[in-house]
Amino acid sequence: MKNKKKNTSRKAKKPWPTSDAMKQIYEKNLWGGDTADFYSGYGSHDPEIVNPYINAVTSFLTSFETPLVVCDLGCGNFNVGKELVRYTKKYIATDIVPDLIKRNNEKFETTHLEFKCLDIAKADLPHGDCAIVRQVLQHLSNNEVQRILDKLIQFKYILITEHLPVGEFIPNIDIISGQGTRLKKKSGVDVLAPPFNFKVKEEKEISSVVLNDGKGVIVTTLYTMF
Repeated sequence: MKNKKKNTSRKAKKPWPTSDAMKQIYEKNLWGGDTADFYSGYGSHDPEIVNPYINAVTSFLTSFETPLVVCDLGCGNFNVGKELVRYTKKYIATDIVPDLIKRNNEKFETTHLEFKCLDIAKADLPHGDCAIVRQVLQHLSNNEVQRILDKLIQFKYILITEHLPVGEFIPNIDIISGQGTRLKKKSGVDVLAPPFNFKVKEEKEISSVVLNDGKGVIVTTLYTMF
């Protein structure tokens, strides 16, 4: 009887599901923070980043005679979103981490604010006039970005914020979804560029903040859909 050869080849490790990766980020404070409370990174707390963004989005939201229904897709700890709720008809805030949504529900309460736990790459999105996707796509693989973009076409307005390299760069180099971004590959998400080629009626940059540490620029773009 011949001895069977052992299969010594190693199978490539599958990437964690995005939900597990994001849970670990908050459990281990991988985006910083020195407390047990959920911390969504300096991009959600540094006034030099947050204030210009809030001012720009507030200006957009208040330009309508009838307030918009806003869907915040990836709301994090809601340190930013809480400043925008008052300017909307209804504000629906979603995130992929169940404990984070539970915490937000307990901490923030108003009549026209609703929190939902959703994986926006997989689930149907809430209905609304405007989608906010702030520093979310930068953490996701191209496959997940594409799946989200396919669903964003239901909104009239889309506000996308991304952390990008300063100057020219090769857009949309693929990554594994998780804590990191494309910056280490000197890349960033540009939804209008290949492979996404997102079709919009109008594109307008409404906020741009160059970081003092030289690690990029945080750009918010308003897309008006057909």
